[in-house]
Amino acid sequence: MRQSVTITCISCPLGCEIDVTKKGTEWEVEGNQCKNGKKYAVQEVTNPMRSITSTVKTVFKDFPRVSVKTDRDVPLKDIFEYMKEINDVTVDTRLKPGDIVKTSLLGSEVNLVATSDMTCIDS
Repeated sequence: MRQSVTITCISCPLGCEIDVTKKGTEWEVEGNQCKNGKKYAVQEVTNPMRSITSTVKTVFKDFPRVSVKTDRDVPLKDIFEYMKEINDVTVDTRLKPGDIVKTSLLGSEVNLVATSDMTCIDS
């Protein structure tokens, strides 16, 4: 049985329309203009991954929320579980971009990092 899907690649600015077809245990990829497209297409149909961007609470009245992101992609199917843990985080120190907010989300190798500079605000 053949399974086929068409996706728009987001691995580079070209936005190729890629056809992905499963033939037996192999994936056939057509339409990509770069090597990244093939890898992206197979990943997207087998185990889609996403980065998470969000905000978390802080204890600072002048900076009540700080923007954060995961330092690597997580499985799309697990995003809501990651968000439950992220939503429970409260920051109690001034952070700058890249500072780790929380390590090992859901016991994984994924860390949560700050993307805002809280150090430019007087405490």
